[in-house]
Amino acid sequence: MREREGVSEIRNVAVIGAGSWGTTLANLLAGKGIPVDLWVREEEVYHQIRREGVNGVFLPGVSLAPGLRAVRTYEAALRNKDLVLLVIPSHVFRGVLEEMAPALEPGACLLAATKGIENETLMIMSQVAESVLGPGVMARFACLAGPSFAREVSREMPTAVTIASPDIRLAERLQRLFSTDAFRVYTSDDLVGAQLAGALKNVIAIAAGAVDGLRMGSNARAALITRGLAEITRLGVVMGANPHTLSGLAGIGDLVLTCTGDLSRNRTVGLKIGEGMALDEITGGMRMVAEGVRTARSAYELGKKMGVEMPIIRQVYHVLYKEKDPREAVKELMTRELKVELEYGSL
Repeated sequence: MREREGVSEIRNVAVIGAGSWGTTLANLLAGKGIPVDLWVREEEVYHQIRREGVNGVFLPGVSLAPGLRAVRTYEAALRNKDLVLLVIPSHVFRGVLEEMAPALEPGACLLAATKGIENETLMIMSQVAESVLGPGVMARFACLAGPSFAREVSREMPTAVTIASPDIRLAERLQRLFSTDAFRVYTSDDLVGAQLAGALKNVIAIAAGAVDGLRMGSNARAALITRGLAEITRLGVVMGANPHTLSGLAGIGDLVLTCTGDLSRNRTVGLKIGEGMALDEITGGMRMVAEGVRTARSAYELGKKMGVEMPIIRQVYHVLYKEKDPREAVKELMTRELKVELEYGSL
């Protein structure tokens, strides 16, 4: 990848998590000549990267850049690092932060590429980081969001994403760091909106997959995506997000991709549910996490807590956790009280 003009001030990077997305982002930076230490949990993956320069488990068919080094300890990964990129499932985000905190360099910036809402606390990832590392971390915290399948990014197919941070100067530094001719990065100061959109779209994608699995047609899928965006927007606005964020890459961009793309793990879960498979059977056969399964529970509870009506997310929760028939869920959505579409409060 050819680097754009303007070299980032950040030069030493750790990536925590060697799944498909973590490995892809680590490789993107290493391909720009930036030394990257990639913390790997799985011994099999660690040895494969070290010996063969590939991650055949999570990112098959992609040769990794020489500047990418696999490590097994937080101390090795975090030593002298300006930036720590967190690419781990949301349900282990808190535990990993707690474990790595003693080795974290003072003043190191954190960039989260995790999309989820913690089940127990209903916190988004920036709130989890603040609760573990203290309020001072927010001045150096950012998130990466937007429509970005790892397989396509790893093959240098055109992709556009957003990096959001309350410190727009940090977002701009990260923008320069990650941007290439094939990976276009925009900036935002709406950390809440970018994170909520990234988490909630996974739940809507399960619903979209179920509609496809039930063979209900393109009309139904398009309506579900549109009304799903309305639910995301309602909750986002109540929690302080900028509604424009939810009509951008982090919002509708990622929502459309995840609801329609064949590489979407969350859509795949919904598709198989619509075809009649049980959730345990589906998730038991998946090596990589479909975040929307856990997020459905926390999103449902968060909507109740904030007093926000989220009928699609409520139905996904009941299908996943209360054994509700997905056909009955669709029927209830279609026979709700008739409403004005765009009047605020009636979305």
